[in-house]
Amino acid sequence: MTETTKPNGAWDVFMSELNALAEDQADRRALSGVDMLMLAPENWGKSAQIARSHDARWAGVWADDLSGRFRVDCCFECQGRYLILRTAVAAEHPELPSHAPFYPAADRAERHVRDMFGIRFIGHPLQEQRWTRHLAWADDEFPLRKDFPAQGFPQASTPPDKDYPFLKAEGPSVYEIPVGPIHAGIIEPGHFRFQAVGETVLHLEERLGYVHKGIEKIAEGRDPVSLAKLAGRISGDTTASHAWAACRAMEAAAGLSCSERADYMRGILAERERVINHLGDMASMCNDVGFAFGYYQFGRLRELWLRDNRTLFAHRLMMDCIVPGGVAVDLKFDDCAAMKETIATLRAELSGLIKIIDANSSLEDRFLAAGVLSPAQAKVLGALGFVGRASGQVFDVRKAPGYPPYDSLDFTVPVETDGDVAARFWLRYKELRAACRLLEQMLEQIPEGAVLADWRTPEAGAEGFAAVEGWRGEILCYVRFDEGNRIARYYPRDPSQINWPALEKIQIGNIVPDFPVCNKSVNGSYSGQDL
Repeated sequence: MTETTKPNGAWDVFMSELNALAEDQADRRALSGVDMLMLAPENWGKSAQIARSHDARWAGVWADDLSGRFRVDCCFECQGRYLILRTAVAAEHPELPSHAPFYPAADRAERHVRDMFGIRFIGHPLQEQRWTRHLAWADDEFPLRKDFPAQGFPQASTPPDKDYPFLKAEGPSVYEIPVGPIHAGIIEPGHFRFQAVGETVLHLEERLGYVHKGIEKIAEGRDPVSLAKLAGRISGDTTASHAWAACRAMEAAAGLSCSERADYMRGILAERERVINHLGDMASMCNDVGFAFGYYQFGRLRELWLRDNRTLFAHRLMMDCIVPGGVAVDLKFDDCAAMKETIATLRAELSGLIKIIDANSSLEDRFLAAGVLSPAQAKVLGALGFVGRASGQVFDVRKAPGYPPYDSLDFTVPVETDGDVAARFWLRYKELRAACRLLEQMLEQIPEGAVLADWRTPEAGAEGFAAVEGWRGEILCYVRFDEGNRIARYYPRDPSQINWPALEKIQIGNIVPDFPVCNKSVNGSYSGQDL
């Protein structure tokens, strides 16, 4: 909760019902400004039921090994405010009621916790199906427990994951199409299992987790600068936003505030990242339906901005620019003037391109009414970013709860309601225009001053939580410090973890050849969801 967040009736009613479940009313406290409640394990499932009744959005779950017990945290968002529920279970036979019966978004996240820690979620419909581990570890090995070494216990070869129980559809005209996990091109591995009749898709099931990197494990023992570097490599297209979330969480734990100029610089980096990725997605969506002109033009504009990044920030993707305490880069007056010119050029080129796009009937035929995610489905899934906002969901961390510099800027979050591929394309275009306006405001208003504050070492056990609106949507981050300025626990939640299931829903009833453009219209990060 930010200092400017005001109490409201709906939030107060929500909190009063949850307070009745808390172990100790006096134990309600704040975690870096975010409300937190301690619950007994037996009330864990009830808390999700109450949250569901108040239309609270389920945002993430993570665990921590605390020598003899596991602490589990779950994050909800309600009325533009965050709440963390916390409980603890004994290390022997750890179990908790599942949130998945109330929130589909909890499905894969709880399975990840089970695979990494061995905590069982009772009532989870897919409890026994591995999600993250596949067959790389034995059934009694859990990599995020403290007694598990970072290097693991490598096998000569990992057995093939050939017996995963995909849903089966049967009938005389039903057939199955396995796609992946290895694909043509350079995209990361992911398996998609289709059941279809003719060209119409009856069911799609994803099997991800092939690029598990051990991010959470190798974060342990790092110093803040090293963690920020690691965060920037969770998903290479989201380096600025993940680094920003990690730094804000660490700064919250340390009680450190950045300078205003550093906040503005971080905002500039994040909005440039948004522009570059939306241009890339719009290019790829055109390419997936054979519209080469759009592919070339949007790709050309993206490349120009990437080259500017290299000139301005010494890296095309702006890696390692956001650091604990501020930023490692700054803009000169001439740099700001040059960036304003490129923004004006981009706006003019987009205006011309969008007229061509809008007049192309073949493109319209492939985009309109394809891959529909209804507002009701988006709400149930908790869809984030452009996926959610193309289906009527208005949530944007920059607006509520808000954070610097966005709380000093004037902007509107665009929303569409049709929920199809066309809506996700147009939503990106509108977000491009909004990002250009935000960049212009920040370049006009950026204050003078230092861009890097001296680091303040947190106490052992200090915790921090942060949320940032990345270009795909809400990024969450939790950190806990150990002795000596070292990280004891790091958990980042990329929006792709929430949005990947939307792809399964939007493909149903569409034809198989529409899968590439439906997939690209969601564009989940394989690497981002698989830590």
